[in-house]
Amino acid sequence: MAEAGGMTATRSHPGGLPRGLLLLMSTATGSAVAGNYFAQPLLDLIGRELGIGPSSAALVVTAAQGGYALGLILLVPLGDLMERRRLTVALYAATALFLLVSATAANGTVLLAGTALTALTSVGAQVVVPFAATLADPAERGRVVGTVMTGLMLGLLLARTASGALSELGGWRTVYWVHAALMALMAVLLRVLLPRLGGDGGRLSYPELLRSTVSMFRQEPLLRWRAGIGASSLAAFSVLWTASAFLLVGPPYGWTESVIGLFGLVGAAGALTATVAGRLADRGHVQTVTGAGAVLLLASWAAIAAGAHSPVWLLAGVIVLDLAHQAVLNSSQNVLYALRPEARNRINSAFMTSMFLGGAVGSALTSAVWVSGGWTGVCVLGAALSAGTAALWVLERLTAGRAAGRPPKTAAVRGLIRVLTTTKGE
Repeated sequence: MAEAGGMTATRSHPGGLPRGLLLLMSTATGSAVAGNYFAQPLLDLIGRELGIGPSSAALVVTAAQGGYALGLILLVPLGDLMERRRLTVALYAATALFLLVSATAANGTVLLAGTALTALTSVGAQVVVPFAATLADPAERGRVVGTVMTGLMLGLLLARTASGALSELGGWRTVYWVHAALMALMAVLLRVLLPRLGGDGGRLSYPELLRSTVSMFRQEPLLRWRAGIGASSLAAFSVLWTASAFLLVGPPYGWTESVIGLFGLVGAAGALTATVAGRLADRGHVQTVTGAGAVLLLASWAAIAAGAHSPVWLLAGVIVLDLAHQAVLNSSQNVLYALRPEARNRINSAFMTSMFLGGAVGSALTSAVWVSGGWTGVCVLGAALSAGTAALWVLERLTAGRAAGRPPKTAAVRGLIRVLTTTKGE
């Protein structure tokens, strides 16, 4: 059992996860991922001061994406092998150190190195999420995961807003100095307040651990389905947030960069609903949450398309899309974390890597579609990816029905009926 600073924990925290510790873990995840997005609205400022061109400055974003992907693959699985408090604290402390490299960078090469290393260790956030799921009582795991993921999504969405405000106060380096101090504080608080939690991976060597992570796709059919669902959902999410800046700088909006940065606050409203999806999952409605999220994800693009000329429709579509994506993500994590408690970090690594690749593909496709099809083309792309999310969920339900010995259509039909009707008590 888990005792702060005491014996190594291997099961859920007795009496549930304390609220204060849950809020700390939620804040810690958001703080960790935020650093990967701070540079995006500052590329012009960074380029001018360091004497690098726009294309070289844009490599900062690429370095963050590449470093995070490597961290998901190489570092997150260690949570099943190492004592998790020690791993978490080490990753947060390393992130603070690498942020200082970026803050003091004298040229573009050093900044790129600092950015890549910061992103590599910022996957400490993805160690905290299954950490919280393990400490939680099974009956409240959905709420706990939803709360932690709310923090993560808020960090992602609000990073650009905070970055713009801090840079106006003291230049772009101020962002990195402040964030380094915050991550160092998080490392100290996590070291003091987290319980010890031993890895359950047995005596696996590191190469065996990585091979085991890849083999999860072969061993767990549900992981394959949920990885596809998560990847297509994040791809649709990325389409919106990649293209929104293109729309908002041009007519009829003509917003400034600082105002566009505040647009992230709209997405935060959707992120705050993650705990609602978690509570529904705890009540046995996890498949309904996924299905409803997939349907809303698709429906949101009608409002987003109308948002080409109407800020009201655009804001409504953004809120619905973010809410839907959170529902799909949170319910998928609840399904997957229940599969093999001893392999939660490896499963999380496989799932989040798949999602990350989906988001990268969505962003890349958006840039190409915007040039040829404008906002209409972007909305068609987003709707197509959302329809793919819904289709994969239906196929998962059909497969589950066959495995349970029911007629092939029963599982999917029952799931759709639950999604499209309101039942008393849900």
